Amino acid sequence: MVRPYSNDLRERAVSAVVQGQSTRAVAEQFGVAVSSVVKWSQRYRQTGSVAPGKMGGHRKRVLEPHRAFIAERMAQTPHLTIHGLKDELVARGVKVSHNAVWEFLRREGLRFKKNTVRP
Repeated sequence: MVRPYSNDLRERAVSAVVQGQSTRAVAEQFGVAVSSVVKWSQRYRQTGSVAPGKMGGHRKRVLEPHRAFIAERMAQTPHLTIHGLKDELVARGVKVSHNAVWEFLRREGLRFKKNTVRP
């Protein structure tokens, strides 16, 4: 991910727009995209600041608080499918996707392969 433009550049561009120049002229003058000038102007009008918003970060893992329940269900019903586990979590009020359940089980090292040949 690239770094955001400096606040100095943003402030100069927005100042030029506020003084009456068109966004296209300002974009050409400062060598940035027209869409950037438009977004900076909108941000300035809405918040009074041209500073960029927060970038990056990590999403909170939704299933961490339900680790004990998942482990218990896996121990009780080893033939439970990912979709079945997802449905049980939804019934408990946890909004979760199939992929989130799969990623959680993978991180925890729980195998979920169904094989009728294996003893």
